[in-house]
Amino acid sequence: MKTPADSVVVMTELVLPNDTNFLGNLLGGRLMHWVDIAAALSAQRHSSKVCVTASVDEISFKEPIKLGHVVHIRSVLTRAFRTSMEIYVEVDREDPIHGMRTRTSEAYLTFVAIDQYGKPLIAPQLEPATDEDRLRYEEAAIRRENRLRVRETMKALRG
Repeated sequence: MKTPADSVVVMTELVLPNDTNFLGNLLGGRLMHWVDIAAALSAQRHSSKVCVTASVDEISFKEPIKLGHVVHIRSVLTRAFRTSMEIYVEVDREDPIHGMRTRTSEAYLTFVAIDQYGKPLIAPQLEPATDEDRLRYEEAAIRRENRLRVRETMKALRG
Protein backbone atom coordinates (compact mmCIF):
# COMPACT_ATOMS: atom_id res chain seq x y z
CA MET A 1 0.00 0.00 0.00
CA LYS A 2 1.35 3.42 -0.93
CA THR A 3 1.50 6.51 1.28
CA PRO A 4 1.13 10.16 0.26
CA ALA A 5 4.91 10.58 0.51
CA ASP A 6 5.28 8.11 -2.36
CA SER A 7 3.39 10.52 -4.66
CA VAL A 8 5.19 13.78 -3.83
CA VAL A 9 6.38 15.78 -6.83
CA VAL A 10 8.42 18.99 -6.55
CA MET A 11 8.86 21.24 -9.57
CA THR A 12 10.81 24.48 -9.83
CA GLU A 13 10.22 27.05 -12.54
CA LEU A 14 11.77 30.45 -13.27
CA VAL A 15 9.34 33.19 -14.35
CA LEU A 16 10.56 34.51 -17.70
CA PRO A 17 9.20 37.44 -19.78
CA ASN A 18 7.10 35.12 -21.96
CA ASP A 19 5.32 33.88 -18.77
CA THR A 20 4.08 37.32 -17.69
CA ASN A 21 1.40 39.89 -18.44
CA PHE A 22 1.88 43.67 -19.00
CA LEU A 23 2.29 44.19 -15.24
CA GLY A 24 5.17 41.72 -15.04
CA ASN A 25 3.05 39.17 -13.15
CA LEU A 26 3.00 35.46 -13.93
CA LEU A 27 -0.01 34.60 -16.10
CA GLY A 28 -2.61 32.63 -14.17
CA GLY A 29 -2.97 30.20 -17.06
CA ARG A 30 0.76 29.47 -17.04
CA LEU A 31 0.64 28.72 -13.32
CA MET A 32 -2.41 26.50 -13.85
CA HIS A 33 -0.48 24.62 -16.54
CA TRP A 34 2.43 23.98 -14.17
CA VAL A 35 0.02 22.95 -11.36
CA ASP A 36 -1.71 20.49 -13.71
CA ILE A 37 1.62 18.93 -14.71
CA ALA A 38 2.74 18.48 -11.09
CA ALA A 39 -0.62 16.95 -10.12
CA ALA A 40 -0.57 14.61 -13.14
CA LEU A 41 2.88 13.40 -12.14
CA SER A 42 1.71 12.70 -8.57
CA ALA A 43 -1.29 10.73 -9.88
CA GLN A 44 0.95 8.81 -12.28
CA ARG A 45 3.49 8.13 -9.55
CA HIS A 46 0.72 6.72 -7.33
CA SER A 47 -1.08 4.64 -9.95
CA SER A 48 1.81 3.73 -12.29
CA LYS A 49 -0.61 4.46 -15.13
CA VAL A 50 -1.35 7.23 -17.62
CA CYS A 51 -3.55 9.76 -15.82
CA VAL A 52 -5.86 12.50 -17.06
CA THR A 53 -7.33 15.55 -15.37
CA ALA A 54 -10.93 14.95 -14.33
CA SER A 55 -11.54 18.24 -12.52
CA VAL A 56 -9.95 21.23 -10.86
CA ASP A 57 -11.88 21.92 -7.68
CA GLU A 58 -10.36 25.20 -6.81
CA ILE A 59 -7.21 27.18 -7.28
CA SER A 60 -6.47 30.24 -5.23
CA PHE A 61 -4.24 33.12 -6.29
CA LYS A 62 -3.31 34.83 -3.01
CA GLU A 63 -0.23 36.77 -4.11
CA PRO A 64 1.22 37.78 -7.47
CA ILE A 65 4.35 36.10 -8.77
CA LYS A 66 6.71 38.49 -10.53
CA LEU A 67 9.12 38.26 -13.43
CA GLY A 68 12.38 36.75 -12.18
CA HIS A 69 10.80 34.95 -9.23
CA VAL A 70 11.39 31.25 -8.73
CA VAL A 71 8.20 29.19 -8.46
CA HIS A 72 8.19 26.08 -6.25
CA ILE A 73 5.31 23.67 -6.90
CA ARG A 74 4.69 20.68 -4.62
CA SER A 75 1.96 18.13 -5.25
CA VAL A 76 0.83 15.16 -3.19
CA LEU A 77 -2.02 12.66 -3.32
CA THR A 78 -4.59 13.23 -0.58
CA ARG A 79 -6.89 10.28 -1.26
CA ALA A 80 -7.70 7.58 -3.78
CA PHE A 81 -11.33 6.71 -4.35
CA ARG A 82 -12.57 3.91 -6.64
CA THR A 83 -11.16 5.29 -9.89
CA SER A 84 -10.35 8.90 -9.00
CA MET A 85 -7.46 10.40 -7.09
CA GLU A 86 -7.41 13.82 -5.42
CA ILE A 87 -4.16 15.76 -5.46
CA TYR A 88 -3.28 18.81 -3.36
CA VAL A 89 -0.86 21.31 -4.89
CA GLU A 90 0.86 24.17 -3.10
CA VAL A 91 2.77 26.94 -4.85
CA ASP A 92 5.43 29.18 -3.31
CA ARG A 93 7.23 32.07 -4.93
CA GLU A 94 10.81 32.85 -4.08
CA ASP A 95 12.33 36.27 -4.61
CA PRO A 96 15.93 35.25 -5.37
CA ILE A 97 17.27 38.76 -4.69
CA HIS A 98 15.84 39.04 -1.17
CA GLY A 99 15.60 35.33 -0.36
CA MET A 100 11.93 35.68 0.64
CA ARG A 101 9.59 32.71 0.09
CA THR A 102 5.79 33.11 0.20
CA ARG A 103 2.84 30.75 -0.36
CA THR A 104 0.95 32.15 -3.34
CA SER A 105 -1.48 29.46 -4.42
CA GLU A 106 -3.13 26.21 -3.46
CA ALA A 107 -5.22 23.88 -5.59
CA TYR A 108 -7.12 20.60 -5.49
CA LEU A 109 -7.34 18.53 -8.66
CA THR A 110 -8.89 15.16 -9.44
CA PHE A 111 -7.25 12.69 -11.80
CA VAL A 112 -8.23 9.33 -13.21
CA ALA A 113 -5.90 6.61 -14.45
CA ILE A 114 -6.97 5.26 -17.83
CA ASP A 115 -6.27 2.24 -20.00
CA GLN A 116 -5.29 2.28 -23.69
CA TYR A 117 -8.97 2.75 -24.64
CA GLY A 118 -9.50 5.74 -22.33
CA LYS A 119 -11.49 3.73 -19.78
CA PRO A 120 -10.99 4.47 -16.06
CA LEU A 121 -8.91 2.04 -14.02
CA ILE A 122 -9.24 1.19 -10.35
CA ALA A 123 -6.98 3.46 -8.30
CA PRO A 124 -4.60 1.85 -5.80
CA GLN A 125 -5.60 2.65 -2.24
CA LEU A 126 -3.68 5.24 -0.22
CA GLU A 127 -2.58 4.74 3.37
CA PRO A 128 -2.18 8.02 5.31
CA ALA A 129 1.04 7.90 7.34
CA THR A 130 1.07 11.17 9.31
CA ASP A 131 -1.49 13.30 11.14
CA GLU A 132 -1.40 15.79 8.26
CA ASP A 133 -1.95 12.93 5.79
CA ARG A 134 -4.95 11.71 7.80
CA LEU A 135 -6.47 15.21 7.96
CA ARG A 136 -6.11 15.71 4.19
CA TYR A 137 -7.50 12.20 3.65
CA GLU A 138 -10.66 12.99 5.65
CA GLU A 139 -11.06 16.44 4.07
CA ALA A 140 -10.81 14.86 0.60
CA ALA A 141 -13.95 12.82 1.31
CA ILE A 142 -15.84 16.02 2.18
CA ARG A 143 -14.64 17.77 -0.97
CA ARG A 144 -15.67 14.75 -3.07
CA GLU A 145 -19.10 14.68 -1.46
CA ASN A 146 -19.50 18.41 -2.23
CA ARG A 147 -18.40 17.90 -5.85
CA LEU A 148 -20.93 15.12 -6.35
CA ARG A 149 -23.71 17.11 -4.66
CA VAL A 150 -23.07 20.16 -6.86
CA ARG A 151 -22.97 17.96 -9.97
CA GLU A 152 -26.33 16.41 -9.08
CA THR A 153 -27.88 19.82 -8.29
CA MET A 154 -26.73 21.23 -11.66
CA LYS A 155 -28.04 18.15 -13.46
CA ALA A 156 -31.45 18.54 -11.75
CA LEU A 157 -31.62 22.24 -12.72
CA ARG A 158 -31.08 21.37 -16.37
CA GLY A 159 -33.94 18.90 -16.28
